[in-house]
Amino acid sequence: MLGTDRCRCTPDMVRRYKNKISGPLLDRIDLQVQVNPVPGKDLVSNQNKGESSIAVRDRVLKTRELQHSRQGKVNGLLSADEIKQFCLLGPTEQQLMTNAIERLHLSGRAYHRVLKVARTIADLNEEPNISSQHLAEALGYRFSEQT
Repeated sequence: MLGTDRCRCTPDMVRRYKNKISGPLLDRIDLQVQVNPVPGKDLVSNQNKGESSIAVRDRVLKTRELQHSRQGKVNGLLSADEIKQFCLLGPTEQQLMTNAIERLHLSGRAYHRVLKVARTIADLNEEPNISSQHLAEALGYRFSEQT
């Protein structure tokens, strides 16, 4: 049956394949999110268990408007100088990022991408400042293990 075949690779085979992907390429991937399949019974039930697509769309549009009013573009298009201006970190957040850079061996590009994602998470939550929680979430998306 089409679409029902599961990967038969061992975790070691997956790890070897992932190790072939170069660092500069991985630096350009902002989000890695594991999505588990939805059980069939949940698909056919009439119970709504999450936020509606319309609500998500409205929240995203509102966030994009906020970003345009603040900086004239969405966060993903910010230059390095604009990141310094619009993605300011407090002392606690600076220490968190310093630790993350050292432990995770982040490149400059990866650091900037984490900041832009964290700024977006803060915007989606309608919070004016990037918090440690926003940074942790952004780092979690960047380094999600998918095996």
